[in-house]
Amino acid sequence: LANPLWNYHVICVCFFLQSDYHFEYTDCDVLGSRWRVAVPNKPDTCTGLPDPVKGTQCTFSCSEGEFLDMRSQECQKCSGGTYSLGTGVAFDEWDSMPAGFISHGMNMNIADIYTNCSNSTWIPKGDYIASNIDECTSTLSYAVSLKKAGTVSFEYFYPDNTIFFEFYVQNDQCESTDSEGRWMRTSEKDWTPHNLKLNRGNNVLYWRTTSFALVGSAVKPVLLRNIAISGVAYTSECFHCKPGTYSAKPGSAHCTPCPADSYSNKGATVCQQCEVDKYAEAGSGSCKRRPACTTSDYFYTHTPCDSKGQTQLMYKWIEPKICSEIVEGTVDNSTGGAVKLPASGQMETCPPCNPGFSVTNTSGCEPCPHGSYSNGTACAECPVGTEPVVGFEYKWWNKMPDNMRSSVYSRDNSYSGLKRWEVAGEYIYTTQGDLDSDYMMLSLTVPGYRLPHSVAKDDERSELSRISFVFETQCTADCTLYFMAGYSERTNDMVEHWSGTTRKQSYSYLVKSNSTVSFTWGFQRTQAYSEVRQYSSDFAKMYTVQITNVVGGVASQCRHCALGSGSASECVPCPPAHYMVNGTGVCKSCPPNTFIRADQTVGEAACIHCGPNTHSNKAHSACVSDCRLDLQSTGGGEVLQYDFTPLANITSFQSSPRFTSKGLRYYHQFRVGLCGEEGREVAVCVDNVTESRKEVRGYACQSTVVPSEVRGQSVVSSQPFTIGDTLIGKRSSFTPWCIPLKYETTQACKKGRTTTIRLRCDPTVAGKDQITLPSKCSEGTCDGCSFHFLWRSLYACPLCTESHYREIVSACIQGIQRTTYVWQQPLQCTGGVSLPAQTVSACVTLDFWLKVGVSTGTVAAILLISISCYFWKRTRKLEYKYSKLMMTAGDKECELPAADSCAIMEGEDAEDDLIYLTKKSFFTKIKSFSRERSSDGFDSVPLKSSSGLEMEMS
Repeated sequence: LANPLWNYHVICVCFFLQSDYHFEYTDCDVLGSRWRVAVPNKPDTCTGLPDPVKGTQCTFSCSEGEFLDMRSQECQKCSGGTYSLGTGVAFDEWDSMPAGFISHGMNMNIADIYTNCSNSTWIPKGDYIASNIDECTSTLSYAVSLKKAGTVSFEYFYPDNTIFFEFYVQNDQCESTDSEGRWMRTSEKDWTPHNLKLNRGNNVLYWRTTSFALVGSAVKPVLLRNIAISGVAYTSECFHCKPGTYSAKPGSAHCTPCPADSYSNKGATVCQQCEVDKYAEAGSGSCKRRPACTTSDYFYTHTPCDSKGQTQLMYKWIEPKICSEIVEGTVDNSTGGAVKLPASGQMETCPPCNPGFSVTNTSGCEPCPHGSYSNGTACAECPVGTEPVVGFEYKWWNKMPDNMRSSVYSRDNSYSGLKRWEVAGEYIYTTQGDLDSDYMMLSLTVPGYRLPHSVAKDDERSELSRISFVFETQCTADCTLYFMAGYSERTNDMVEHWSGTTRKQSYSYLVKSNSTVSFTWGFQRTQAYSEVRQYSSDFAKMYTVQITNVVGGVASQCRHCALGSGSASECVPCPPAHYMVNGTGVCKSCPPNTFIRADQTVGEAACIHCGPNTHSNKAHSACVSDCRLDLQSTGGGEVLQYDFTPLANITSFQSSPRFTSKGLRYYHQFRVGLCGEEGREVAVCVDNVTESRKEVRGYACQSTVVPSEVRGQSVVSSQPFTIGDTLIGKRSSFTPWCIPLKYETTQACKKGRTTTIRLRCDPTVAGKDQITLPSKCSEGTCDGCSFHFLWRSLYACPLCTESHYREIVSACIQGIQRTTYVWQQPLQCTGGVSLPAQTVSACVTLDFWLKVGVSTGTVAAILLISISCYFWKRTRKLEYKYSKLMMTAGDKECELPAADSCAIMEGEDAEDDLIYLTKKSFFTKIKSFSRERSSDGFDSVPLKSSSGLEMEMS
């Protein structure tokens, strides 16, 4: 007792039961060895546990159906009612979140800091776990340490492309899954399996979803189940089979589901049979009481035609049958109890075969061979000069066509092979389902499409095929009929839907891609979930289904075609801009500036005139615009020229922001390719949520974009559709321009979608063009069918001409005069002619003209004086002659001599000049001029006689 060590052992002796502790292995050392140690189940327990012992090698593992007994360190088989994966762990029960799994939500929209995503997590649903369906990002993670390289496998159901779904792994080297392989593809089948290799060491598995569903969209969550991880080196215990499953033998690697009408509890080795008045679906953990049978629990159908051409009317219970024919209940019949199945056996005449098929000797139907046709009776060869119109036309429903099938899509997002569409002669209709919320699915699959030989192939042609059907629905609740199209039944996108009771009507859908080979109709009686059938009488009927240009199809008729020059029986398309005359193989030219309808090439009605200011392309399959236009101005003035070429490039613009109930911000993005010739760039809108990357093309298209950093993309684009793929024309009200576009009809838009783009001349918009939406319709449309945009641009103005500028002439400065040209204001033109350069010309200044004026005045004055002197001189001469005449009169008073003439006669001037032969001095002349007149009033005139002597005459 004096030994301290001995005291220690005496005092701490404890009695441990096996349930008080468990064994674990230590971490492996560098040699791959480890130790087995006992660990108490309760903390702060004193020692005295079994001593550590050398454990198995780190690479040791047990086989499937076995577990490692830590006490003996040997593999033991699992007992009945349990199972084991050997070197792995499995998770197939999701009543609650299994240990080790963590789920949390977060907001990936950095701009939105107010959205609370704490409740946006993955939710266990019993057999599977479901993702969130809101705009938050939800992550499910699980950490596991692998002793050797292993794998992870799971099944997922990913039907909705409005959700991002990714799975990736990060190991202890901070290495992550390749970015291209982490994005899951949408499910093409019921559940899609996925496997991924894991490295040795620590691994963290991540499943992450982000929804981008917007207002009015019903989102389907991503589902996960059967997650299995291998590489954990050992399993120290076996897992109990979950309710509804069992394992009868020891050493089971998995549990088997119980068959219908049986059940099992957790850890069962055998399934228990339900009582007579109860039922259970396959894999059920309990039984339910059978309800009384009603008229909604059976349906009618027809047997295949027999050799006599007769078919038998049959009544069958809906499988699996859950009702009871002997249980009393309140049902709508005369007895007040359960109904009985009506008697079958009524014989009826078989309907004829569908067009393109012929009746066989056994009253069956078989397709006509290629190059022949039929109306449902016998096949006949197409005459020379004709070709078969190939496709499928189903209008008689005695048997489900080989390329059509029926199934059920249930509330738990699973498909079953049960038929819920049954043939009934003149139509095919929906029978009652297990639940009113189930989808009754009818699918049609075709191998592809091929245009007839007589149809020209060109890039502008948009119609590859067309599917048309006639249907009817009758509902007492909120039933809906969906029509979907795409690549496969599980990935089809919804094209159209009809809610409530719908009268008998037809619908057509234009197929534009060879990848659209699957078509699905889904009928749901109500969206509200209930285990009681309340609306079993609601139904959908399909009368006819027709699809054209199908590879491997049959023909119901032959049509005339143009014959090639090489072979008399080979059909060729008519030349461009030609249509085929009805009932002949003759091709006739269409009028100028027309195009050929894609769905009709026969008859003059096939030629469609192009709209104003557009012209047909080379193939005459569409109308295009060269982005230029000439128009006479108001009042019959000059011709204005427009050039919209700068606007021909693809232009994107957005609507004002909108918000979901969670505050997620999104926009409607529009892309427009205004004009251009063949080979022009077209507007493209995409769906980049999934790997399918759906694209639509046309003159104008719309998509919904959400700013996000998910997947390394700045925006998420979804729900693309075309709002204009045909150019109608360009017309003008001078301000603004109007360019209407058109798209095919839809259920909501009976006359098709139309887009009108108005161009307004605005020279102030020098940078980026401004495209605005109507103030009353912030999404560009008020009814979803008519879209309107106002495009303000400098390039919407006419080209500048000489009338758009004026000249300004400067003053003459130093002999130079300048002429400057300026634009008329406000300027309403662009491009065109340029302003002429400033011109310089010589000119004369005001000083020069003043000098010229003075000089001219001086000359004029001199000239005037000269003229005055001249006439004064002439007057003096006349006075002289008069004096001379007076002197000649002499002695005769009061009598003048008779004058021969009053004019100056020839030679008189010479005589008159004699007066001035004797020159006087200047002073003498002045003196004579100043001489005063005589008293009798006459001037004294000096005269000279013939002798040269001066005389003075008074």
